[in-house]
Amino acid sequence: MKASIPSQIEALRAMTVAELREKYQEVFGEECRSRHKDFLRKRIAWRLQANEEGGLSERALRRAEELANEADLRMLAPRGGTAVPAMGRTVRGRMSPTHDRRLPMPGTVLRREYRGRTISVTVLDDGFEYAGILYRSLTAVARAVTGTHWNGYHFFRDAIGGSKR
Repeated sequence: MKASIPSQIEALRAMTVAELREKYQEVFGEECRSRHKDFLRKRIAWRLQANEEGGLSERALRRAEELANEADLRMLAPRGGTAVPAMGRTVRGRMSPTHDRRLPMPGTVLRREYRGRTISVTVLDDGFEYAGILYRSLTAVARAVTGTHWNGYHFFRDAIGGSKR
């Protein structure tokens, strides 16, 4: 590789997105739709090196073409909104946007040991069920269990999934 290629690649770091897009058009001979700075830098650097070093061998190009012809590639998403055909068990629909993502799916039972007894709370669409009573929040359940104020997510953190959330 000539010394000018590393200096050209280094110069890409100082360029703005607009300058990178111009350079992309210069090296590839076509306009780029991307405005992602790192992507543009990497693609331009690759092309500069490929132009200098010679790119892929004819054998590699033929093999890539063979693989592309054999592949069952989908370039566009199928019409109808779903990429996977519905199976017998699959229920199609949307999740309620009001569902708190920090919580497990409705129907999940959260269990926690507290002072020698097991606390079991069922997650519902519209709240939580504990000891046959419906509560609006985990904090309300924690208050009912302990008699003092607790953050519900903190009180049930091990049952929900620990500190991952």
